[in-house]
Formats: sequence, structure tokens, C-alpha cells
Amino acid sequence: MSVTGIVLREDGRILAIERMDDGRWVPPGGVLELDEDPRNGVVREVLEETGVKVEAERLTGVYKNMKLGVVSLAFLCRPVGGEAGPSDEAAEVRWVLPEEAARMMPEARAARVLDALADGGPFVRVHDGTVLL
Repeated sequence: MSVTGIVLREDGRILAIERMDDGRWVPPGGVLELDEDPRNGVVREVLEETGVKVEAERLTGVYKNMKLGVVSLAFLCRPVGGEAGPSDEAAEVRWVLPEEAARMMPEARAARVLDALADGGPFVRVHDGTVLL
């Protein structure tokens, strides 16, 4: 299982990373440790990948990669400290507007951002790693 942090700043911008391994722009996140609570995991992953300390506010969606069988829990988070910067996993870190995120991210990742900002969640979606199914 993995987690995704949709980090929303007060000015409405979202935290996005350019992945070191494939060059894709995505929200920060990663695989949970075996004994890790999902909320603690998303806080850890966002900090490791971006340098931004967050507080997980609420679950906004559940996303299953049907090719890999991986389920990711997305949490809306708010920044509480740190400074955004590159890491071993993120070639670049940016604060972007939600519309920018929707254009620069693969559909399956942009959906997590847009769902986190929408009413009516948490949402449950399936994808193939790139597009929603």
C-alpha cells in the first residue's frame, strides 16, 4: 500500500515533484512501512521527498493501479514547516496551481489533486498507472 500527499498551501497552490526515476510530475508520496500508520506515512513521505513538513487532514481518495495491484490512499495535507527543495527522489519541487497540476501530471495522478479539492469524497478510482479506467 502507498500514500499520496496533496499538500495545499493557503494561497491555493499544490506541492508537486518531478520524479527522479521517470521524470513525471506527481504529488509526493510512496510506499508505507509494514508497521506504519497511513497518516504518519504520508507525513514521512512528503518530508523525505520535498523537505516540507505537513499535517495530514483527511482522506480524500483511494486509488488502485490495476496493472500492479497497488492501492494508494490520498490525504489532503497542510504545510506546517520546512522548505521545499529537491531530494534523492525528486529532481524538482514546485508549488503549482491546481490547473497546472491537471496539465502537467498524468491523469491518474492529477485526479488525486482534483479529488482532494472537490466536495463529496473520499473518491474511489482505478487506473492503469497513467489513465483512469
